[in-house]
Amino acid sequence: MVTIGIDYGTSNSEVVLSDGKHHQFVELDSDSKTPFKIRSSVFIYYEDDLPMPPVEVIEEKVQHIKRGISAQLDKAKDKYEEATTPAEQRRYLTQIDQLRGEFHNTPKLQRRAINELLKHQSVDDLPLYKMVETGTFLFGEAGFKQYLKTPEKGRLIYSPKNFLGASLLSGQRDAFVGLIAKQLGFFKSKAEAQLGKTVEGAVVGRPVKYHGTRGEDGNQQAISIMRDAATLAGFKKIDFLEEPIAAAYRIEQQLTEEKVALVVDIGGGTTDICLIRLGTQQQHQYDRQQDVLSVTGTRLGGMECDKNLILKSIAPSMGLGSETTNGIPVPPLYYNDMVAVDDIPRLNSFFSDEMGLEIAQTMSVAKEPEKLEKLLTVQEEKLSARLVNSSRLAKEMLSAKPHIVLPLKYIDPQYQVELTEADLKRSMIGWMARVKSLITECLKKSPEQPEILFITGGMSLSPVVQAEIKAMFPNLPVVEADAFKSISEGLSIQATRL
Repeated sequence: MVTIGIDYGTSNSEVVLSDGKHHQFVELDSDSKTPFKIRSSVFIYYEDDLPMPPVEVIEEKVQHIKRGISAQLDKAKDKYEEATTPAEQRRYLTQIDQLRGEFHNTPKLQRRAINELLKHQSVDDLPLYKMVETGTFLFGEAGFKQYLKTPEKGRLIYSPKNFLGASLLSGQRDAFVGLIAKQLGFFKSKAEAQLGKTVEGAVVGRPVKYHGTRGEDGNQQAISIMRDAATLAGFKKIDFLEEPIAAAYRIEQQLTEEKVALVVDIGGGTTDICLIRLGTQQQHQYDRQQDVLSVTGTRLGGMECDKNLILKSIAPSMGLGSETTNGIPVPPLYYNDMVAVDDIPRLNSFFSDEMGLEIAQTMSVAKEPEKLEKLLTVQEEKLSARLVNSSRLAKEMLSAKPHIVLPLKYIDPQYQVELTEADLKRSMIGWMARVKSLITECLKKSPEQPEILFITGGMSLSPVVQAEIKAMFPNLPVVEADAFKSISEGLSIQATRL
């Protein structure tokens, strides 16, 4: 049985096959500069007409139409009672008969309801499960580029992984099962095309704690969704491995003696820490729980830094912190919801017509209305995901340069923001303190202290992160390995054992 490792990340995903020593990465995105890594976002869209409205929406519209007919019927009956001539009475009796016929003609009412709904329907009116059932899926760069071209034609799910531990209704859960099954099926087909073999099993990376507020219930829900999605995608064998432990299995290959390793994995959506004994005689076994000394994690990843950089250094030029003419602050809620790309209800609220009207009204009494005009453009044209992506690029550039000018021409042709390394550090202060607190918590839970340090995940490439964590352990040897590949390679090693 061919079994692959799948690093299903918040921001990016990778698929790897291993023979225990060598790792073969699967090309997932030929449109990307890094084809062995693919964006985890999904764009579901419609090239032509939108699908038929859901049955419950049609029925609700039918009831609305019937209420209108009923009101007309009551009015016609009153007119009949008031009629003074036989001709008037016949006219109102005819009208009453017609209205009664309309009221009880269910097929005609349904056709009328569908026509009215289709006339005014937009993608925003469609529930996610309906889009999963009827929409066209695009992944990676192709999906993101299509979203930039036609945001009104579909919906971008920026990070499906971030919703798996959240409070979901039954329809929403089924929608995410179907959505992720499409992704995993895409990964599977790419692997099979490259390997020339049928892929039947997978070891999927998972955070210690999935993004959400439901604790262990959320974790179990997320695992359940992923397992159901993998089965729907055609995998016959599926298992999960905590991401920092996967990274530990990768660096274990570099060790010549037994060591206790502190693994700090800071990804796009979560931060996970583990202390694990490596290089033991059990390293070829599948179950290594006896070697895990301590593990902890939280929903705290690089995406929070992207959003913080916007709120602290970009949003002020869009009106955050400014006032209206009567001295009332412009509501910060506008900006917090603007960057909530991993919270569908909040983002939908920000994109609603009501929010657009409220921002426009605030702009009419603002001391600096030209700033809020940029905010209104983001709201009207649904540019939140694009703005967060720009912030991510700025964060990466500021890791190598002390000063950049970030162009935001898609908001306004003349709009650009100057950002410095100091801005980045300032936006990361609170976030970094929480990461360090998590490391301390993991150490307190372990009966042994670390002998080596390994920092991995996309955020580990940040000089700020590197400096802060290494300063906590000035005498601890640091293991070097690829920050992006260590987890996926560790998952593929576990896949060979499976």
